[in-house]
Amino acid sequence: MYEWYRNIQEIVDEIDACIKNHNDEALTLEHLAEKLGYSEYYVSRKFREISGVQFRDYLRYRRLAFALKEIRDTNTGILDIALNYGFSSHEAFTRAFKEAYGITPSEYRQNPRPVALRTIIRPFDCYLLGIGGTGMAKTTGDVKTYFVTIPAHKFLHIRNYESIGYWDFWQKQEKIPGQDCETICGLLDSIKGKLDDNGGSEANASSGQLMAFINEPTGRICSWGIPLAEAYGVRLLPDYDGEIPPQMQIMEVPEGEYIVFEHGPFDFETESNTVEEKIEKAMKEFDYSASGYCLDTTQGRVFYFYHDCGRFWKYVRPVKRV
Repeated sequence: MYEWYRNIQEIVDEIDACIKNHNDEALTLEHLAEKLGYSEYYVSRKFREISGVQFRDYLRYRRLAFALKEIRDTNTGILDIALNYGFSSHEAFTRAFKEAYGITPSEYRQNPRPVALRTIIRPFDCYLLGIGGTGMAKTTGDVKTYFVTIPAHKFLHIRNYESIGYWDFWQKQEKIPGQDCETICGLLDSIKGKLDDNGGSEANASSGQLMAFINEPTGRICSWGIPLAEAYGVRLLPDYDGEIPPQMQIMEVPEGEYIVFEHGPFDFETESNTVEEKIEKAMKEFDYSASGYCLDTTQGRVFYFYHDCGRFWKYVRPVKRV
């Protein structure tokens, strides 16, 4: 089964690459099954077993997600967008779009609002599969430590006062209607103007989404003795005035100073544990007394956590001068 989680992840990544390149010839179950060396029937069955959705349905929803962002961000004609993403006509595209999002493409262009996109699925998730360090680590880089001033911004998010860690966070959110991972990530993915967006659609981490910890007296006590509420959301410009999904909240984060503990790119499958240990060690051993700073535990200050193996793993922690 481990091998098939990897295989389905390969298919998922190939789907996005083909959609982005408008390579419809390669975007077929026949082609993808041939790449893996299995029958179409077997690949289709495994895709549904692991992803929870039929291959053809996932493909349609991913095409619609790409098309929606083009409607939102460009002036390209709706018919051209429909044809570019594999729909046979304006009518077929409009019908599929409204079925998915409850609004027509033209209505959405006039008034973009958060909708739950089908974001890219991650069946080969080291956190959920418990394989974040199963091989020989190749990473040798050190953890960089530096101070930054982050300008004022807004943070749109959901939060949990009892969870501890990524997996536990989503397990608890699954029990709350409308706050499951798929819905929340899909809503956040549809919002324009995210400050940490690195290209839009590849993965949740690179569409501006990140974990965070908010200093809250009612939150769970973390390993460094501070009560924190765990959160998941996106950073937005301070003048953002778009619609707020009802299951989310938005907070204003004033300009502040932060310390960053950052490790560079690493192999997701084999090195996550190693890199995490390095960062935890660097944070634990950092000499705040010699820096002129201390952690700022003022209520409402936010710790940001970035996990994007292609770029970095970093903690951004609020500080104040002493």
